[in-house]
Amino acid sequence: MAQGRIKTRFARWDLAGSGELTRQDVEREAERIAGAFGVDPAHPAASRLRASLGALFDLCADQAGVSRDGTITEAQFSTLSEDLIFEQGEAAFNRALRPVIGGVVGVCDRDGDGRIDRTEFTRWLIILGLDEQRAGEAFERIDVGGRGTLCLDELLSAIREYHYGRLDVELIAG
Repeated sequence: MAQGRIKTRFARWDLAGSGELTRQDVEREAERIAGAFGVDPAHPAASRLRASLGALFDLCADQAGVSRDGTITEAQFSTLSEDLIFEQGEAAFNRALRPVIGGVVGVCDRDGDGRIDRTEFTRWLIILGLDEQRAGEAFERIDVGGRGTLCLDELLSAIREYHYGRLDVELIAG
């Protein structure tokens, strides 16, 4: 299950289908998310998201032993992701992904309350390839408290549980 989710994540960043990722590939995701929310690429929230995704790529590049301006193959990405998830553990996963999820919240959170609501969450998952119905269902599954909003920690937990195969809901479509 985790391997399929890792493969899907890679494919969403490798839009050219080259079988390799560059820092620019992952930074483009920030641009897609910001654009879908009407956030100018120069806005600080968009810059933070782009920087956090770039830093995640840099971490992967460093661990793969490639230059930060080089490429990471699908096999390398898979190995690195599996190591992060299954060997390094949840604390390492949280350290690596918290800035990215914080960047996502910063771009998606249109009212500035530090939380994303169902509409914002759904729009984000549509960018990640889900249809509106599945995105809405995912929100319902994650919003266990029924507050109608999700904070950074709730999102990070859901994404971690998803990648660990403990959350049986789609958060990204291939």
